[in-house]
Amino acid sequence: MELVVDGERTADEDNPKGYFELERIKKIKSDAAWLYDADGKVVKAISQLLLDLPTDGSIRYKIIFMRRNIDEVLASQKKMLIRRGTYKPEISDDEMKRMFLLHLEQVTDFLQKHNAMETLYVNYNRLISDPSDRIDSINQFLGGALDTAAMAAVVDKQLYRNRA
Repeated sequence: MELVVDGERTADEDNPKGYFELERIKKIKSDAAWLYDADGKVVKAISQLLLDLPTDGSIRYKIIFMRRNIDEVLASQKKMLIRRGTYKPEISDDEMKRMFLLHLEQVTDFLQKHNAMETLYVNYNRLISDPSDRIDSINQFLGGALDTAAMAAVVDKQLYRNRA
C-alpha cells in the first residue's frame, strides 16, 4: 500500500530504519482536508491523534492499532526522551504508566463509539515473534490483496530492543 510520508524525520538511534511519518498529521484537528487525498493509503499516527480524526462519517477509516507490552512502551519512550533531553523525572514511572493506561482506555472507547472507524488490534510482541499469523489478519482486514511475503520480510527482530 502507498504510504503518506514526508521524510522530515529521518532515521536515528531510536528508529534506525526511519519513521514513515507525516508531520502534517500533528495538526489534524485544525487541518484534515488532506485526509481525502489519503483514501486507500497508509498514514501512521500516534494514538493521541486518533482522537482528533473527523468523525462526521465523510471519511471511513481502517485502523491497525498496535498493542505492545506497556512496560516496553514506557521504557522505549523514556530512553528516547532522555536522549532528546526532554525527559521529566518529576513524573514517576508508575504515574506515567497510570496515565498511559487511562489514555489507551479512552482511545479504545473512542474507536468503538464511531462507526466510521473499523479497528484491528495487533499484538506487537506476537507480531515480532511469529509474524505470519498476524500478517494474514492484517492482509484480510485490508482486503486480502497485499503481498504477505513482502510484509513478512520487513519484520526485523533486531529492532525489538526494549523488552519487558
